[in-house]
Amino acid sequence: MIVVLWFAGAVFASNAGGWGPEYPLMTHPREDEIMTDSDTGAELRFLTRGEHKDTNLYFHQRSWLADGSMILFFSGREKGGLMGYVVETGELVSIKASDDTKLRLPTAARFRNSVFALAGDRIVEVAIQLHVQEVDGKPKTAVTARERYLCTIKGVDVYLNESCDGRYLAVGGAKLNGMDQPGLVLIEVETGRWERLCDVPEGVEYHGHVQWSMTNPHWLSFAGAPNRLWVVDIRDRRPWCPYKEWENELVTHEFWWVNDQLGFCGGVNPKPTEDSHVKLLDLRCGTVRIIGAGSWWPDATPAQVAKRNWWHASGSEDGRWIAADNWHGDIVLFEGKTGRPRLLTAGHRTYGVGEHPEVGWDRKGEQVVFASHKRGNVTVCVATIPRAWQEEANRLAVGLEAKSARN
Repeated sequence: MIVVLWFAGAVFASNAGGWGPEYPLMTHPREDEIMTDSDTGAELRFLTRGEHKDTNLYFHQRSWLADGSMILFFSGREKGGLMGYVVETGELVSIKASDDTKLRLPTAARFRNSVFALAGDRIVEVAIQLHVQEVDGKPKTAVTARERYLCTIKGVDVYLNESCDGRYLAVGGAKLNGMDQPGLVLIEVETGRWERLCDVPEGVEYHGHVQWSMTNPHWLSFAGAPNRLWVVDIRDRRPWCPYKEWENELVTHEFWWVNDQLGFCGGVNPKPTEDSHVKLLDLRCGTVRIIGAGSWWPDATPAQVAKRNWWHASGSEDGRWIAADNWHGDIVLFEGKTGRPRLLTAGHRTYGVGEHPEVGWDRKGEQVVFASHKRGNVTVCVATIPRAWQEEANRLAVGLEAKSARN
């Protein structure tokens, strides 16, 4: 049964179903390789051989299942699409809907081992169970899934994104369900009920990138033009621009971080030799600071300046780190407390060629995931932050917190 109501210009619909029967997911032999970065000491885990185009999820999506047992990625192989890497055994898993439909625009659920995704126009939750057992002296994984239907929405053109409290999914589209005005939709995870949250303001060009705040269950953002950054509070439903750009100013690839901070990459020197810092905008007071500095000098070539500036960035959920990548495939960490840079690994892309790393985080703030070209074709790489770096960052954070408490 489908129930549709009209209220204040928004459409509400609910016909979410219960969990369907269990079905098996196809597993594949491991292809991974683990090595140590010779310059930094970071462990690098390449999930696949690089024979096909394998890429990580977008940097502001959750790639790890809630318990860290599986890492999601996309594969261009014949029976690819959305796949998972089993951390314990290294095996690969093809993840599909119960009717064998390929899943797209996914994100891992925050609190349980599920994936939210589109199967055609259907928005579904796929719960994943791993059963690791010994076979001929080696660990083998049997993987099963169950599917729950939430709703059907046509025209979704961004990744699904789940609120930090797990209550809602947010999606966006230029023509959601045939509506002429681009806008955003909320989907209640428990019931599948969806509603039109807001239209993109008149005169603003919709650029997608819909994502929830990492810590505030009421705020989400989307990208627009001529001003890039737009935020909407789901309680008043009115989009607002928290940062007005100068003419020719670069503002790109925003991400949410702790303490109601919206990060982005950008600078004021125009292309092709643009500068691009990692900046943090405090939504509470409107101040902007540079957490990861880029560089610019008058006689720099585009390739030279791209080695010292940042294009995508994202922050760990514990507030200890921000990771950023550049056009040469270098991954740099910036300490959350001090902004000091640490090169984690380098050379995962040839300047001007191939996929960008688009580095994202695990749930514990210990690993990052990104696209790498070091194994031939593009593959997915996971880099682990060296333990000594983590311990130093932890000591600094504890010391600053203790000093703040005394004062």
